Amino acid sequence: MAERKLLVLFGSQTGTAQDTAERIGREAKRRHLRCRVEALDCCDVANLIHEPLVVFVCATTGQGDPPDNMKMFWRFLFRKNLPPGSLCQLDYAVLGLGDSSYPKFNFVAKKLHKRVLQLGGNPLLPVALGDDQHDLGPDAVVDPWLLALWDKILTLYPLSPGLEIISPDVRLPPKYTLHYLPEDSPDPDSDLLQPTAPRAVPCELHPFAARVLSNQRVTAQSHFQDVRLIEFDITGSGITFSAGDVVMIQPQNCPEDVQQFCQLLRLDPHRRFVLKPTEPGTSLPPLLPQPCTIRHLVTHYLDISCVPRRSFFELLSYFSTNELEREKLQEFSSAQGQEELYSYCNRPRRTTLEALWDFPHTTCAIPADYLLDLIPRIRPRAFSIASSMLAHPERIQILMAVVQYKTRLSKPRRGLCSTWLASLNPQQGDVRVPLWVKKGGMKFPADPATPVIMIGPGTGVAPFRAAIQERVAQGCRGNCLFFGCRQKSKDFYCQAEWEELVTKGFLTLFTAFSRDQEEKVYVQHRIQENRRLLWELLSSGNAHIYLAG
Repeated sequence: MAERKLLVLFGSQTGTAQDTAERIGREAKRRHLRCRVEALDCCDVANLIHEPLVVFVCATTGQGDPPDNMKMFWRFLFRKNLPPGSLCQLDYAVLGLGDSSYPKFNFVAKKLHKRVLQLGGNPLLPVALGDDQHDLGPDAVVDPWLLALWDKILTLYPLSPGLEIISPDVRLPPKYTLHYLPEDSPDPDSDLLQPTAPRAVPCELHPFAARVLSNQRVTAQSHFQDVRLIEFDITGSGITFSAGDVVMIQPQNCPEDVQQFCQLLRLDPHRRFVLKPTEPGTSLPPLLPQPCTIRHLVTHYLDISCVPRRSFFELLSYFSTNELEREKLQEFSSAQGQEELYSYCNRPRRTTLEALWDFPHTTCAIPADYLLDLIPRIRPRAFSIASSMLAHPERIQILMAVVQYKTRLSKPRRGLCSTWLASLNPQQGDVRVPLWVKKGGMKFPADPATPVIMIGPGTGVAPFRAAIQERVAQGCRGNCLFFGCRQKSKDFYCQAEWEELVTKGFLTLFTAFSRDQEEKVYVQHRIQENRRLLWELLSSGNAHIYLAG
């Protein structure tokens, strides 16, 4: 009989596709299939020719782009020299996650499905197109599609005689187990984020611990929004970048939240442990040191401030010793309970930590072994780089609005990364932030004679500050910037810098201060007023136009 094994590959940007892939992995285990769940870029694509059964779960980002963790796979798959029948032994299915308010809805899933078909793959089902815009979210498509998928798979790979599907009432084993070390072993936390000699160019698995040099508020104290210009020292990192590139920053949870979480789950933050995979062949989480303390795990790895997903409540329900709490958790994890879950979690942006507060009997019964199954890892955040290496060598600057807003919950919602960065004070010693750089989507013209029209209201001006600094250093004068904000006296970022460049003849600047007069004035009004100049630059100057929000 054919070996009953399944490979689930995901391309995920925000974690939804990974969450869905892990759900398929759990459902496969209940059907006694040997199952691996991996990011597309972690799998050796050449080995696909030996795989009998693969489910692809992929999101679409931006303008129909593949997520970062499937970009290498994507390039390989569309190589012209791949023979047409190379995947003829492969049974496959593609599940897409997208948003129908974008023109290229689920573009990656559709294109992947078509390409594997071209290479000879045998589709088990039509491609599934999950839609964020649906009242019940992507699950409205995913739930029925998965039922159909398991029917197909069990027809091709029936259960061995005497085996039955493991009931949904039975809790599956955790992915890892935590083995506590003796209490007297030394605490490794102190040396975790020291600057290390760079092995190669910093990346997500090996970020560079950059020193914070300055953290300056650039809005008036009386202004409702706190915006920061933060400078990092990248000396010795090997990092290089151009205007338009992006810096990725790995944030951490605040000490108060970490303390609360440990108290709620009755965990000793100082305890050290090593992780052991439950199944052979499962790799350890790459960003966790071994051994590790509970405090390090909760501070740097577990995303306790994210809005929890349906899978969180499903797993939580297994630990519940309280009938009322268990019924509520089961409702939240059922297909019928998704509207109620949305209004409990997503609409008010309730965090994982706050949800745990609401289920106290269940929370104190969570076994530590399940923490990594229950709570996703903290994702890095992307910021446009707001400086040029030509103007500020060995430095990276970002322009960052501190995220804070109200929902119906009494406590204001705060952005994890921006709140943490805003709290860092370089005057208080050696403050470091893990970061690396990624190519951005904006490329500025190589020919210095080409004029550039940049439209950057608010913090959208960040990549244009980098571009203007770079172009001025190269002697380019054709720089035209439209900048908009609320009030000239309160949130006119980099005012002195722009005005100096205007005086020197390097910059043409148009500003729109929406609240400084009766009638609201925005950048689009300034564009219309200056339409002749813009048309002149476009028609005879071959100008490039850039827009960032």
